[in-house]
Amino acid sequence: MLPLAGLLVRAPWRTLPQRLTEPEVLAALRLSLLTASLATGVCLLLGVPLAWLLARSSFPGRRIVRALVTVPLVLPPVVGGVALLLVFGRRGLVGEWLDAAFGVTLPFTTTGVVLAEAFVAMPFLVISVEGALRGADARYEEAAATLGAGRWTAFRRVTLPLIAPGVAAGAVLCWARALGEFGATITFAGNFPGRTQTMPLAVYLALERDVEAAIVLSLVLLAVSVAILAGLRDRWLGAA
Repeated sequence: MLPLAGLLVRAPWRTLPQRLTEPEVLAALRLSLLTASLATGVCLLLGVPLAWLLARSSFPGRRIVRALVTVPLVLPPVVGGVALLLVFGRRGLVGEWLDAAFGVTLPFTTTGVVLAEAFVAMPFLVISVEGALRGADARYEEAAATLGAGRWTAFRRVTLPLIAPGVAAGAVLCWARALGEFGATITFAGNFPGRTQTMPLAVYLALERDVEAAIVLSLVLLAVSVAILAGLRDRWLGAA
């Protein structure tokens, strides 16, 4: 609690409203909310099918796939950013082809921020959804299949409503992780105000010139984190 108390004690409460409305703060906040939401959408699009595959299918190398999916949880974010550069950079494994064929450049762009955030946040969604799928009663899906429902219909009408709380919790955690991402973002997307400078990057930059501004930005991120933890408290206690 001491580091959090330090933020609260040193916070410039008298000038807080004015500082929160500064153009630099609002720009970083808008960009953070946008990129975190887009990254969460990407994670939902890719992560839910992947979680279903890991939970309900048996195939050679499943443990290896699960390990690879969860690697960003323990991988230093800066290393993740370097890996993204080697793959999606202009001379990367995929980036060189994207640049030559379509003129698409991902590093140091807003799209690069979304990609970096999705990379580090994906495991939170996959783990949550996979756990929900393993806890769901498969007999309901079997009953739907005996009544003539196809696999997609059974998933959409039966499985998805059953695991909806797990998907929602995973999406919230994924969004929070994307909002607070720093290492992979600054390595892969850089720190350009209005384009790639998210809230954590703005905090880092503010520490060099205005400590009070850094504290204000940190308080915003702290408030979001506390709100998310409070919102998911009942789910965690219920699971326990």
